Amino acid sequence: EKRKAFWSLRLGLGIWRRGAISYDSEDQTALYIRMLGDVRVRSQVGFEPERRGSHPYLYVDFRTLHSRPEAARPVSARNVRRLLSFQRYLHSSRFFHGIPANNPLGYILDDDFTGQAKLMLQKVGNWNFDIFLFDRLTNGNSLVNLTFHLFNTYGLIELFQLDMVKLRRFLVMIQEDYRCQNPYHNAVHAADVTQAMYCYLQEPKLAETLTSCDLLLGLLAAATHDLDHPGVNQPFLIKTDHYLAALYKNSSVLENHHWKSAVGLLRESDLLSHLPTEDRLNMEERLGSLILATDISRQNDYLSEFRTHLDKGDLCLTNGGHRHFILQMALKCADICNPCRPWKLSKQWSEKVTEEFFHQGDIERKHNLEVTPLCDRQSNSVANIQIGFMAYVVEPLFVEWSRFSDTRLSQTMMSHLSLNKQGWNEGRDKQEASSSRASEEQRTPATKDSNSKVLPQGSKGS
Repeated sequence: EKRKAFWSLRLGLGIWRRGAISYDSEDQTALYIRMLGDVRVRSQVGFEPERRGSHPYLYVDFRTLHSRPEAARPVSARNVRRLLSFQRYLHSSRFFHGIPANNPLGYILDDDFTGQAKLMLQKVGNWNFDIFLFDRLTNGNSLVNLTFHLFNTYGLIELFQLDMVKLRRFLVMIQEDYRCQNPYHNAVHAADVTQAMYCYLQEPKLAETLTSCDLLLGLLAAATHDLDHPGVNQPFLIKTDHYLAALYKNSSVLENHHWKSAVGLLRESDLLSHLPTEDRLNMEERLGSLILATDISRQNDYLSEFRTHLDKGDLCLTNGGHRHFILQMALKCADICNPCRPWKLSKQWSEKVTEEFFHQGDIERKHNLEVTPLCDRQSNSVANIQIGFMAYVVEPLFVEWSRFSDTRLSQTMMSHLSLNKQGWNEGRDKQEASSSRASEEQRTPATKDSNSKVLPQGSKGS
């Protein structure tokens, strides 16, 4: 009876909550999502499965696409710290009761991690920042801690009078809505992109001209740019008639979903509810414009516009429209900057994204769909994919970014890109040589050793 009363009240108020989207009953787009069964439940037990029949592709559960069955094993020390930490409980209690502390990160990190994580955050603007190490030091909370720190560094909490509890809740919801089963498109990738975005925001041309609103939107867009990514690409959603493809009419399907999910979390957390409605809606639209710019299928359009501006020399960052365009380009660079990182980091990202591609190809093959060439593990390798990606996508973009911002950072990125291309080329050459030798050995029949008494198999003496 209590449950019925609760839902009657929710229905009467016209309020619905489904996954990362909050909306009222007059929002037709959101109603469409609800009718088609986008019913994610944020909890420790996982997600409620999609309603069968929401799209014809019945046999793939996108929410568990990259999950792996785990054998029973002893609870790790990391999980003990994550679940049972008294220090975390104490910090959380103090935080939510409004008790101040000298160190804002103390609310979020355990004491045994705070020192090491703080040392790393002192160098958060370093291009060699190891996000994998930082994620381990923060117990898997790299996105929350990094973004909170950057908000604090820029003074955005005070400038926009953000409620600390709401900000914390918002960041936690963002991190939760990234699917940890994805090898690549997960919260660690979002944290890495946010750190890269901070490096670009610190570049002289941007640091001297960007407004506080630009900074806020740049960091928010970086943190949410792949929110609730399903681990498959847009063509996959289109050819399987997924409801998101129908909802967004096969245009920037994933990017629209990331944007709408981010707006849903902003509204659910009430983070910006104290701002005038017009300003809040304007920020949501600008956030969407930034996230939509990460659509790789529109790469050439943005690159062509960027190149034209640079050729004409007409970019004026006192102009709000031009500043927004540069933020779009900065986010695009941050999103695909992995090949411009040091080899140790770049190689890990390359392997993770390729693993995600190959998972999609395996699903396509299993269900007799046309296998996306990039996702075919039988005809592709990490090296081949990365060499092509660097040559046709990454290098053209970063060459133009270096024209715009010819700084030490740009030179460092181009240097790493060149070294990483060389590394993958050498690896591919070795792999091909090894494969060639193996094939040659299989084709060449064994010959008799003059000093051996053992005759080759199949000879007359055998």
